[in-house]
Amino acid sequence: MRIFFDTEFIENGSYHFPQLVSIGAVREDGATYYAELAGVDWSLANSFVLENVAPHLVGGDCVKTAPQVMANLQGFAGENPEFWAYFADYDWVLLASLSGKMVDLPKGWPFFCRDLKQLMWHLNIHKEDIPVELHEDLNQHQALDDAMWNMRVYNWIKENYDGYLEPINF
Repeated sequence: MRIFFDTEFIENGSYHFPQLVSIGAVREDGATYYAELAGVDWSLANSFVLENVAPHLVGGDCVKTAPQVMANLQGFAGENPEFWAYFADYDWVLLASLSGKMVDLPKGWPFFCRDLKQLMWHLNIHKEDIPVELHEDLNQHQALDDAMWNMRVYNWIKENYDGYLEPINF
């Protein structure tokens, strides 16, 4: 099952690990998952996060501990998921860190994530080439909306670059 996801996080430029604020995921069948992390230290947030991420947070039942989020994601993604994100490096590290160490990821989960930006680079697709209607109804820097955009972009690439996104067996 393909899982398209995005995270929002606080990064203050120090040697401290970025702090996960929210995570959104969309399965290829359209099911969604969204959570916000409990205990975020907002004193570390820069103005970008405060102005562009914080206004989209929902609160309430969406706020969960890291172990709760990982348990929810494990049930959501199932065994042998294929993860996709856009500029995926931090997103993947933050998602994986919910389980503790990388080796503690759930059984059947990969130790890597696939990156839409790298795929776009490989295919010489620029962000400006992506049809605007793929994100018209979405809020940028809202993790679930950004995950939805990731899925839409993947599907657009699949439709326009026929055959390129067939499964590759390693």
